[in-house]
Amino acid sequence: MSKKYALIIDTKRCVGCRTCTVACKMENNVPLGLARMRVFNPQGNLHFDKPIGVYPNLKMYWTPVPCQHCDNAPCIKACPSGAMHKREDGIVDLDKSRCIGCQYCVWVCPYNVPQFDPEAGVSDKCNMCAQRLDQGEEPMCVLCCPSRAIKFGDLNDPDSEVAKMVNQRSSKVLLPEQGTSPTTQYLF
Repeated sequence: MSKKYALIIDTKRCVGCRTCTVACKMENNVPLGLARMRVFNPQGNLHFDKPIGVYPNLKMYWTPVPCQHCDNAPCIKACPSGAMHKREDGIVDLDKSRCIGCQYCVWVCPYNVPQFDPEAGVSDKCNMCAQRLDQGEEPMCVLCCPSRAIKFGDLNDPDSEVAKMVNQRSSKVLLPEQGTSPTTQYLF
């Protein structure tokens, strides 16, 4: 059975610290102004954290959004150069040396994940730290998350922590109506 790598994000554990964003930027040398892992608050805003509800029943929660590594990825279909591709382990990857800077991937992704780097003239996106995975290490966002809200593993391995988590708790994907079949899942 082939591997199907996935990120599982526990929204009850995320504290909105954005350590995942910074760790990813450092590991992958992400250009200024871009982020491969963005963390949204309840209002869908990147920069304004405020509680929801009415006092004294207030809640705070955040949604880290990396690439969703979709089984039916529109970015791959839209990429005319073949730069956007799916690895055998399920990771949607971007070969920047083949990217022609057309930005089709940016326009078609319903999660707004690929971002255009105007200085380099190419797109940029989360690749689940494939360079680390190939060395037997986990993604940097998983390693650095202080609240352990982000988990990584093989969904096709029933004994993996992520497969067990998804089977034991209620999990959701972002924008299921888009039909992209994302592998990144969220626990609530």
